[in-house]
Amino acid sequence: MKTILVTGGSGFVGSNLCYRLIEDGHRVICLDNNYTGSLDNVAPLLNHPRFTFVEHDVIEPYECPEKLDRIYNLACPASPPFYQGNKSIFTTKTCVLGILNMLELAKRDGARILQTSTSEVYGEPLVHPQVETYRGNVNPIGIRACYDEGKRCAESLMFDYHRHEGVDIRVIRIFNTYGPYMNPEDGRVVSNFICQALRGEDITIYGEGQQTRSFQYIDDLIEGMVRMMENEKGFTGPVNIGNPGEFTIRQLADLVLQKIPTTSQLVHRPLPSDDPTQRRPDITLAGEQLGWAPTIPLSEGLDKTIAYFREKLGM
Repeated sequence: MKTILVTGGSGFVGSNLCYRLIEDGHRVICLDNNYTGSLDNVAPLLNHPRFTFVEHDVIEPYECPEKLDRIYNLACPASPPFYQGNKSIFTTKTCVLGILNMLELAKRDGARILQTSTSEVYGEPLVHPQVETYRGNVNPIGIRACYDEGKRCAESLMFDYHRHEGVDIRVIRIFNTYGPYMNPEDGRVVSNFICQALRGEDITIYGEGQQTRSFQYIDDLIEGMVRMMENEKGFTGPVNIGNPGEFTIRQLADLVLQKIPTTSQLVHRPLPSDDPTQRRPDITLAGEQLGWAPTIPLSEGLDKTIAYFREKLGM
């Protein structure tokens, strides 16, 4: 049994990870300020003897009273409505100060730390599909820069602590992920489309809907995260964790409409600034180093996610 800290643990990915780690027999400390997360996501775990929830913001140092074996750093709003606008400075602080505080904690305990970075470090890619050696094409002063550059800086700090302080690190770059425990109001495209269709609201497509994304079901991501954390090759990454199946946003909308009987109509809105037009991971490295590949196709994952939102929304 390992003692594991999960920051951002009551969020979408974090809560799914907490369930997996408890199932695997570990002691889990879930740390979150519940800005985008919710205690409801981990409610079934609150009385579990190996689970503790701590309300805390990673911008501030956390003096964990227990010696940690592993730290998963997931703390950061990941959807544009929550990380842009008047929250942009907060987002940068969460990325940069948050990872600094967690790296110091890892250094204190000799713990291994995994940073959940993002495909957004590639920006508007000039290389397709995106490989880990590609350095990206990011606008450092755009409205998304707080997240994109914040995550890039966090990667830099991870490797500096590894080189100069001997911290045992792992870095993954997550591509679009969906599944149970998503926030219905988080503005991500899968949850948007499903909730709009269930409510009979117009389905909002930005631009012409020809921009592409690769959609990964949450169980595949969690498996990749655990494999990366526990690899004993000294493989630090960064490594892409995503599903290489590529769909246009319009194709996603059509698929959701096939699965949910609804009166919803497609409506188009202007494309947001710096929104990437293509996104697809090259996962060759994950296969070679971790023996990992996604197993759940989009249609199957959508069925599971729709069932979750039907129950959550009472529909």
